[in-house]
Amino acid sequence: MERIDIKNKIKSFIAGKRDSIHSPSEENISHDLFTGEPAVAKYKQTWRPSNPHEDQEILESIEDTYYNNGLQDTSEYELLKLPEVLELEKIDDDRTRLRKQLQVVSKKVSDLVLQNHPAYAAELQRVMELQKTLQLARVICSNGRRQLGVAEQSFTTASLKMLANYRKRQQLIGLLKSLRTIKTLQQTDVRLREMMVEEDYCGAIQLCLECMKAASTYKHYKCISELSSKLQDTLEMIEEQLDVALSKTCSNFEVAHYEKVQTAYRLLGKTQTAMDQLHMHFASAIHNTAFQIVLGYVELYSGTGNSNFHKLQYSDLCRNVNQESFMPCLFDLNRALWEVMKSYHKTIRWHESHELDSSPESGTNVEANFNKQYVKQKLEHGQTRIWQDVQTKVKSFVLGTDLSAFKFEEFIRVLDLVNRLIEIGEEFCGSKSEGLQDSLKQQSLNYFKNHHHYRMDELRMFLENEGWEICPVKSNFNFLQLLEFRFMRSWFKGRDPQSEVGSINSMENMVASGSDKKIQYFEDFKEGTSPFDIEQYDDENEDVFSGSWENEENNDEDSDSDSDIPDELKQDFIDEGTGEVKTSRQIRRRISRNKSQKYIPIITNTTLNVLRVIGKYMQMMTVLKPIAFDVTVCLSQLFDYYLYTVFMFFGSNSLVMHEKSINNRLPMCLSRIRSNLIAESPVPGAPPTELEDTRDKVPQAFLSPIVDLMNGDRLYGLAERIVAVESLVFLSSQLEMIHPHLESMIPPNKKAFLQQFFSHTVKMATELRKPVYWTVSSQVIDYNQVLQQMTTVKWDVRDIMSQHNPYVDLLLKDFELINSRLMELNRRVPVPKVVYDTLWEHTIRLSNRVFVDGFAGAKKCSNEGRALMQLDFQQFLSKVEKVVDIKPLPEREFVEAYIKAYYLPESQFETWLHEHKEYSNKHLFALITSVDHLSKKARQRLMGMVEDMDNNRR
Repeated sequence: MERIDIKNKIKSFIAGKRDSIHSPSEENISHDLFTGEPAVAKYKQTWRPSNPHEDQEILESIEDTYYNNGLQDTSEYELLKLPEVLELEKIDDDRTRLRKQLQVVSKKVSDLVLQNHPAYAAELQRVMELQKTLQLARVICSNGRRQLGVAEQSFTTASLKMLANYRKRQQLIGLLKSLRTIKTLQQTDVRLREMMVEEDYCGAIQLCLECMKAASTYKHYKCISELSSKLQDTLEMIEEQLDVALSKTCSNFEVAHYEKVQTAYRLLGKTQTAMDQLHMHFASAIHNTAFQIVLGYVELYSGTGNSNFHKLQYSDLCRNVNQESFMPCLFDLNRALWEVMKSYHKTIRWHESHELDSSPESGTNVEANFNKQYVKQKLEHGQTRIWQDVQTKVKSFVLGTDLSAFKFEEFIRVLDLVNRLIEIGEEFCGSKSEGLQDSLKQQSLNYFKNHHHYRMDELRMFLENEGWEICPVKSNFNFLQLLEFRFMRSWFKGRDPQSEVGSINSMENMVASGSDKKIQYFEDFKEGTSPFDIEQYDDENEDVFSGSWENEENNDEDSDSDSDIPDELKQDFIDEGTGEVKTSRQIRRRISRNKSQKYIPIITNTTLNVLRVIGKYMQMMTVLKPIAFDVTVCLSQLFDYYLYTVFMFFGSNSLVMHEKSINNRLPMCLSRIRSNLIAESPVPGAPPTELEDTRDKVPQAFLSPIVDLMNGDRLYGLAERIVAVESLVFLSSQLEMIHPHLESMIPPNKKAFLQQFFSHTVKMATELRKPVYWTVSSQVIDYNQVLQQMTTVKWDVRDIMSQHNPYVDLLLKDFELINSRLMELNRRVPVPKVVYDTLWEHTIRLSNRVFVDGFAGAKKCSNEGRALMQLDFQQFLSKVEKVVDIKPLPEREFVEAYIKAYYLPESQFETWLHEHKEYSNKHLFALITSVDHLSKKARQRLMGMVEDMDNNRR
């Protein structure tokens, strides 16, 4: 009946919990079935140091039923105690109580086994010696009886008296020897104390054991029995002092000291006990060291006069550490725990280099080998346990303080210290420190996301207030010269990174070669040094700024050559903007400098600030690799926003983006940035929304009103455009140099993102030159005015002209004006060769299209008119080639092919139309209409073909 009642109770309990408890087959049982808590986490939380009083109370609370020697089924006994209505909390409490009792009983049994093992070994040895003594006594008695029988038959009474006297003499001699030995034993206690003071533990133990052996020989004397008891007390005192000496090795390992202690334990035959005690001392050293260091800082900085901090638990004590004392306390805590771990490492190395001898009382190789194996396993298992204790102490300390109020540099220092400790743990026992890394990762991500949001807002503020003026830096400037990248300088040790500014491959090789070296903490850091003695950079000053870029050009002015300068530019002229007379020599110097000048970095304050932020981000990646990919994503957003803003400020012309010379990947890149990063402007009157996907977005920046992009005399803000675009290009070049380091930081499965970022975004910085400078080229010349003059030209002339039309002179005059303004601009801003070429390419390309548009506007055209078109264009080319140093001129064939098409016979016209799809329908219709040797039917057919081609393109 009782079993039926138990079964009914369990069925009712299962029926009540069936909906709330998942089947083990549905998911991995990684939690407690009663409470739902993670099993591992719960058992970690319930661990506590051993308390003898508490263990005794738990032992006394065990019911007598469990001591019945198996006469009763205890499981059934517990089930019968269940009430009619089962309660989950009551069952869980009983389970917890029984587990605690089991743990205490198991620990008690283990302690008794370890405690009585030496006594068992000693008793076994004594029994074996007694057996040998009894066998020897039997032999002696047999020989004595046999010899007495012989003496009885051979000697007389006188002889027997002589023997009796001799026996008495020998007894007296033995008594005298015994008295001398007793006197020596009485004086041994003083010598033993002297040897303990001298820390001669081995000599003291050997002397004490010899005295105890001698005392056992003379134990029939009353004084000797008291001395034996005193010697036993002395031996126990030696063991206590030996235990104290063993504990000192936990924080300051010395080979000579530790060797003496181990030898002493081997003499006592307690090698295994010494290992157990050693690990207990290490655990205590970790706890006591951490507690005392944190307690000292809490009491020092609390200012409350509270003297009860020492009563708090360690985790509660860590919550009382304020922000001011956090960093120095973390330094001292890591240093102290490093000393403990280093001592344990030296202990392992000592045992590896010194083979353990057999115990003196053993006499067999079996027990010696067993001791060696026991010590080896104990040391190996102890590594993981010690690191777990160290990790727990540091984790509790770091998580006990709110780090959100820390400055970025302070937070980096915290991560650097903890990261070094994690690396030490990996070298110490191969542990990855998942618990510490996961907690730091989550806290770091929360901190970094807020920090990145502030940095993006700061970047927007910089861009909106940027005047796009050059920040004067030295000609050899690169990112390594900034303090934020000083942590990477060791990678370039022995090389001059300044000479590698223009060589990305050299940078990559240097990074690759520098990253192979890994610190061996327990080998590289000798006595008196610590991995946490980080170099201080607070007093270091940057030396990246120069007076002005113009100062550097003056050194080379006298060496300029004018052999390749056009004759037209060797004459003096008057600057129309300023009225200043410019000598031909000044112009030649400018042009020569632009063509062959040495590298001068064009960067802005915003570029410098972005580089500094990138340096800080890379510090975060270096010290905490688990969040390296998240930091890389945020780093890419900095460049994305910078690139998008420069385009919106200086190149956001919808007509430009349809230009065929523009890389088609650039619009895709800008569209992606706009959708992923740029927050839409709120609609007036619309209710505010809190969308998840807009929290990580940044509002679009707006150009500062001090930047004038509409002044034609200043080439429509070309100086600001050059500074903006070239500073972006410079930033992209620095990122290319950093690329190998970034790639080494992120996981292999995330490297596709990095490759896509560099190929689709970073490399687009140079492509941004085309739309930005196209905007200037499209405004710097009044192409409509030129086109209007071309409409007044009569192309149906019957005579071959020898003079070109005036519109060509008007266009060339604009070219010369642009050239003079470029020279004037070069006084304020260095115009790189690539900018010079890009600007002229766009201008010539637009001019050539004006030629084609003007030629296509001719309603009637004769052969002589086509010759006049060719004359005008050749005059333009000959003059432009003297002003612009670009060969070949862009889209020259675009104009020449259009002019020559007039002379094509009807049979080749269709083929020509199929091969030249670069012309618009307007151009082709005008060409077909103006060719007078085409029949009306052929014109209609060719026009229909052009319309079909246009439909197919669409």
